Amino acid sequence: MTAHPTSRDEARQPAESTIHPVDEKLPILKMATSGLQHVAAMYAGVVAPPLIVGAAVGLSGTELTFLTGACLFTAGLATFLQTLGIWKIGARLPFVNGVTFAGVAPMTAIVASTKDKSDALPIIFGAVIVAGVLGFLAAPIFCKAIRFFPPVVTGTVITLIGVSLLPVSFGWAQGPNPAAHDYGSATNLTLAGITLVIVLLLRRFTRGFVKQIAVLLGLIAGTVIAIPFGVTDFGPVTDAQVVGFPTPFHFGAPQFQVAAILSMCVVMVVSMTESTADMLALGEIVDRPANEKTIAAGLRADTLGSAVSPLFNGFMCSAFAQNIGLVAMTRIRSRFVVAFGGGFLVLMGLCPVAASLIAVVPRPVLGGAGVVLFGSVAASGIQTLARAGLDKDNNVLIVAVSIAVGIIPITAPNFYHAFPETARIVLDSGISTGCVAAVLLNYVFNHLGRPGSVDAQDVTHPMEAGEEIAVGR
Repeated sequence: MTAHPTSRDEARQPAESTIHPVDEKLPILKMATSGLQHVAAMYAGVVAPPLIVGAAVGLSGTELTFLTGACLFTAGLATFLQTLGIWKIGARLPFVNGVTFAGVAPMTAIVASTKDKSDALPIIFGAVIVAGVLGFLAAPIFCKAIRFFPPVVTGTVITLIGVSLLPVSFGWAQGPNPAAHDYGSATNLTLAGITLVIVLLLRRFTRGFVKQIAVLLGLIAGTVIAIPFGVTDFGPVTDAQVVGFPTPFHFGAPQFQVAAILSMCVVMVVSMTESTADMLALGEIVDRPANEKTIAAGLRADTLGSAVSPLFNGFMCSAFAQNIGLVAMTRIRSRFVVAFGGGFLVLMGLCPVAASLIAVVPRPVLGGAGVVLFGSVAASGIQTLARAGLDKDNNVLIVAVSIAVGIIPITAPNFYHAFPETARIVLDSGISTGCVAAVLLNYVFNHLGRPGSVDAQDVTHPMEAGEEIAVGR
């Protein structure tokens, strides 16, 4: 009588042990709380792009709230695609997807080059749709061509993303309106500085969940501190509806302009490169190495999510690298946890009041937090470059020239003023030009010619390749 249950247990044990932690379904409460933590870790990152682009377009507080909610909603949909998957779409790894930072600078360049600002968002949406469709078709090919995007290229591009966005945070720190009398005032800069200090203190002296949401807590604290100074506006919250839906093509039907499409296609290449690197890293962390098939499926999810996103007024989507660190820290590897986070994003997108909360945050407070947020992106790129073999002269030249090309629009905004307006959409984006330069230079220095002729030499003076540096001789 006792042997029968034992045999059942033995028969059941192998089936239980075959469930990989990535595919494990945890208790509902644990999945919900852990999923909310993923949302908290990436919330500031997913709402920053619509804030930047919306401000550049000149949207009102209500319209800015709508755009932010739309980006939250589409981030949730893209996360569902990536974690749950359908057919050959989705890496089925614990990935959080949201609006990629890589598209911010090119999108603001599109806005700046558009005479009628009401056409800016439709032009951006049209370009993202085309880039998403082309990226979806190219996914099986791109995963094979990843050798042309080594760390020396991806590190350079990620660094340029952060560097290109830092001026935005500096502008926020000075105030919302450059024409206002208090723009750049001591009050605004002090609020930005206080917010920055709060975020740094939270990152230094807290741990776990609180440390992960340090930026979010800094925004809340900075907003509260700013109330006595009269720079906190609660109008967007009082005007927002409790329940709403991101009406398709709310800002107008998509428009298709060649220059804008080319610019966003470059961003798509950058985004696909980042996502590939993220999948490789996450695969190692969760003990399910990402092979070529997984990468292709993950890229399909990214690109399809990006192509569908503009339908609901969202931007290009990509994996969020900061959430990979959260998986490593918590050791909760279930993709269903992240799917719960995607559910929270969808619900927030359907609740305009929740989305409007970020519109309450004063620009100087956003500026202080943005220094950490955007600076962290640049630091991530530097970390990638540290693994890029900078002891080789070829790689030093690739990074040096690519970064120099990429920062031209930042340090000399009128550098390309004599070029046609359509060409400036691409040229005025340091990320786009820097990426193209890095890919081409990497091909010329590390791939072109016979295998034996492209071996990088030891680092020397850029103009004296081949000579060794005499150290301690």
